[in-house]
Amino acid sequence: MTIATTYDERISLIKEIAERRNKMAKIKAESKKARKVMLKARKNRKDPLDYLNVKDSENHNHWTDGSKYAKKYYGETLFETTRYDNEWD
Repeated sequence: MTIATTYDERISLIKEIAERRNKMAKIKAESKKARKVMLKARKNRKDPLDYLNVKDSENHNHWTDGSKYAKKYYGETLFETTRYDNEWD
């Protein structure tokens, strides 16, 4: 940091500080504009799940027909484990 001892040095320091402040003010104004544009774009951005037609309450990985799923993937094992289920009632 420079210490100004004469009038001319003080004036030059004041000018330098004013230039820095003006430069920072321009940078802040530009970043404020950029932030507004970014927030507007974020607000208008579409949800990535919209194209899948998926609602928040739905699980798109859920198999809707349990018996069909069991027959397809477990077949004979399912039959062997459930064939005597009704005899206990």
